[in-house]
Amino acid sequence: METVKVAFTVNNEETVLQVSPNETLLETLRERLDLTGAKESCGIGSCGACTVEVNGLPLRSCIVLTSEMQGADITTVEGLNREGKLHPLQQTFMEEGAVQCGFCTSGMIMTAKTLLDKNNQPTQKEIIKTISSNVCRCTGYKKIVKAVGEASKKTA
Repeated sequence: METVKVAFTVNNEETVLQVSPNETLLETLRERLDLTGAKESCGIGSCGACTVEVNGLPLRSCIVLTSEMQGADITTVEGLNREGKLHPLQQTFMEEGAVQCGFCTSGMIMTAKTLLDKNNQPTQKEIIKTISSNVCRCTGYKKIVKAVGEASKKTA
């Protein structure tokens, strides 16, 4: 089978891999790099469970090929903690009970992170609009919206 060499950064670590041309970023993260925070749910990029940050933008890793990641800077939910401390979003999701089954949580956090990186004082309407592209089947979103709002106070 033909492979492609690709070099990128994941959670501040340089990574060079030989990958199949049709290998998704989600497969690479989970199966090769043991970064299992991003989940596969829909497999077509519509639910957001697989969201990671690529070059500062939220990206659905189930529909992007690893071979397209040459030179990219990728952050997964595992890469958010610093010096053993949780990112404010991770902390407030726990504090506000914004986690139930947890399947969507990493995608929600990564999507919300890109909002807070651009706007650390978002309105409730902006938070709702941002996370509306991510599906949660358990919480009803109210606690998630509150958690993102509380995290914005800690990142300001």
